[in-house]
Order: sequence, then C-alpha cells, then structure tokens
Amino acid sequence: MLNDGRIGELVTIDMIENVGYWHQAHSFVRSNWSKAGESNPMIMAKSCHDMDILVWLAGADCSHLTSYGGLKHFTKENAPEGAPLRCLDGCPARDTCAYYAPDIYFGVEDARGLSLALTNDDSVEGIMEALRIGPYGRCVYHCDNDVVDHQVVAMEFENRITATFTMTAFTTDGGRTVKLMGTKGQIRAHMGKGVIEISDFKTGRVETIQLSMAAHGHGGGDRGIMKDFPGGARTRRREERELVVGGRLRAKSRHGVRRGAIQTGSPLRPNS
Repeated sequence: MLNDGRIGELVTIDMIENVGYWHQAHSFVRSNWSKAGESNPMIMAKSCHDMDILVWLAGADCSHLTSYGGLKHFTKENAPEGAPLRCLDGCPARDTCAYYAPDIYFGVEDARGLSLALTNDDSVEGIMEALRIGPYGRCVYHCDNDVVDHQVVAMEFENRITATFTMTAFTTDGGRTVKLMGTKGQIRAHMGKGVIEISDFKTGRVETIQLSMAAHGHGGGDRGIMKDFPGGARTRRREERELVVGGRLRAKSRHGVRRGAIQTGSPLRPNS
C-alpha cells in the first residue's frame, strides 16, 4: 500500500508493542529474559522485531533518536502486604493479584501454551508442581528482574520520516499495532488480529482488510522459518562447493563474488 502511494507520501509512524501483562510476567520477570546482563535489554529481547519493521516501513536508516523507560511496577516496593516469595506459599493477595501464577497458566487463554516452558508434564498436577518449585511460580514482586516494563522511543529517519514507538507490559492483549500517517491518507493495522484499515482524506472512504493469520507461532513466522531452513541450508552448501576454485575459497559480498584469502588443502566437504 505504501509503495502504491495509497496514502501519498509517508510522514509519520506510530507503533505500539503490546507485550501483555501475563507475557511480561512470564518472559521478562520470571523467565530467562528478566535480567539484561544475562540476556538482552528489552529493546533487543522483545522489540528488535519492531525496530526492524520500523526501518522497513520508513525505507531509510534512523539518524536521530531519544528514549525513556524504566522498571516501574515489578519491584519489591509494590508487593502486596504479606506476599511470600512464591505464589503457592499462601499468598494473601491471591484473589486480587493479576499475576497469581496459577491464574495465568490455567486462566489466560493466550498463556496456556506457555505451560510447556514450565514442565514436560502438562497435567494439572505437573504444572502445579512446577509452580511450587520452579521459577515461574515466584511472586513477580520478589524476583531478580531488572529489564524495563515500559519504554518509549522517538526517532527521525534519514528521509525525514518521524516515528514513535512504545513498549508496555500493561495491556490485556498482546501483539503490535501500527498507524501510518501520509499526505493523502492513513493506515491502521493490528498485527495480532490481522486487520488493516486504510482511509482516504479526499473521499473519506475507509477500507477494511481482514488477513488470514496463523493462530500461533508469531503469525506463522516460526513455521515459515523452519520450513525455509532446510532449503536455505542446501543452497548454502551448494554455493560453498561452487565457490571452491583451485583450492581457494571465494567469498560472496554484497557487491558480488570476490576472492578470499582462505587456503584449503582440498575442496570443502558439504558439512564444512
């Protein structure tokens, strides 16, 4: 739509990464991505996809940016009075706390698949045992997390397009929403629901498009990567064999094929 000029010249982008309160608790408070020093900052661990999409939509590199954010909610200071270190150790706030672990893994529809991260035993008894002894049963206010739970970024690209990006844990639904504002119209999209809405300033016409979306695996992206990987691996191996000329490996660059300095005693084997 952008390439076809449906909204004229793109000027402004607004994107929101709706992490979801339950997803933040699972992945970025209790799990492997909770500490920047052991994994990545949130902007890389969760929002690298958003940065990639923004650069793709803008069609230029980012030249200036500023960012603000922090860890506001998931701290010891915000723990309910009398909250133990683990949810199942008799928490007095179990009926009012949205982050009570059993309620997330048994009660939130989008989070039920996450129970596979807890244990290979997906029975009620198996999941409850994992919550009793494992990291996912810890009180979100008594964890060792340090990554941000909210962040905003303002960007200007080399072609003078400006963009704002918000990552927040405090949403009900997960998924990305984006608004593209042009000189002749606007586009709004909800990536989780697969809905695109395009508006024309002159005519006032609003067109809604419903895309066919995969239910799980990042909108079908996970399955697509696994489907393409074997073919990509075979192609790479074939190219490596073809690039071995007279015992010298020629490496590909962005500008074509160039001779490399790697000496080989014999042609590369397919598994080299």
